[in-house]
Amino acid sequence: MKVGRNDPCPCGSGKKYKRCCMDAVSKQHSEIADDISQAIAMNPTLTEDELNRLAQQKMVERNNRPIDDFCGLSPTQMSNWLYAPFNELTDVKISVPSDLSASPVMGYLSVMLDAMVEQGGSIKATAKGNLPAKLVQQASALLPEFAVAEFETMPSISDYTGSNEDKFNALHYTRVLAELAGIINFERGRFHLSDGILKQYQQQGIAGFFLPLLETVVAQYNWGYLDGWSDDISLKSFWLFMLWRLQSHGSLERLIKDVETAFPDLVKQVPKSKNRSQQDQLGVLIEVRFIENFLQFWGFVTMDPKRFINGERVSPKIAILPLLTQSFKFLV
Repeated sequence: MKVGRNDPCPCGSGKKYKRCCMDAVSKQHSEIADDISQAIAMNPTLTEDELNRLAQQKMVERNNRPIDDFCGLSPTQMSNWLYAPFNELTDVKISVPSDLSASPVMGYLSVMLDAMVEQGGSIKATAKGNLPAKLVQQASALLPEFAVAEFETMPSISDYTGSNEDKFNALHYTRVLAELAGIINFERGRFHLSDGILKQYQQQGIAGFFLPLLETVVAQYNWGYLDGWSDDISLKSFWLFMLWRLQSHGSLERLIKDVETAFPDLVKQVPKSKNRSQQDQLGVLIEVRFIENFLQFWGFVTMDPKRFINGERVSPKIAILPLLTQSFKFLV
């Protein structure tokens, strides 16, 4: 389908095509035209069909040529990672790890499903529509099983424990994902488990929900839900590119630079601030939305919470955990 001048640019920048990549595409078309002109000069007897095949071949070659700004990905590969449905992604193999016990999200989901199974398929919600206090206590007790970065002093509030769901971000996040994925549903003051989901849980265990829940994160969930930043700044389309880069070098600082280089127009979408540059603000977004509220919640990484050493600001250290490498194998 042809992209119109005023249509959103396919690169995902959020800008109109005419103000983003149209010039680059025009340049590409011009280069292809030059190649064809050269071919005609060398062989003036080429037929129209042969010229069309040549033009198609040149276009395919350019779309599959590695781009330095994309860290060696081709435009074709990048387009797939940005726009393809979850089950049509290429150059990556996504698997279900054999042991999910180290994943907070999967652990908390198990607590929810087990509670509903024990009570005949549903549990009563609180007056505010949250998970019951007993279940929250059971979820909090799982903390020692997870690889969670430790603070120098015990924090008063933790994303992985809480006295109620309102103060327990990782649990609330899991419940929201489970509802979006259709694993549980809320009706008339109770959380319910359908017969189909119950049967799936009995046959496959918690592993049966790993991929559906992951797909929900990258297809339906609002990444800005747990923070106060503008929802207009979306990182969701870039999740696989960021995951690939982080898995390759394990550096938040380099990850931010990779994103800025590959998607320069994304930086321009960040509101200007007197206290931080747009680049710094994008870095905070990546740290909070991608690292803290996605990868850490799933048990894919831990991030050292230290921000200053001897009075100087430092980039947080990220540890790649086995669940990440077991779940994603990149083929590029």
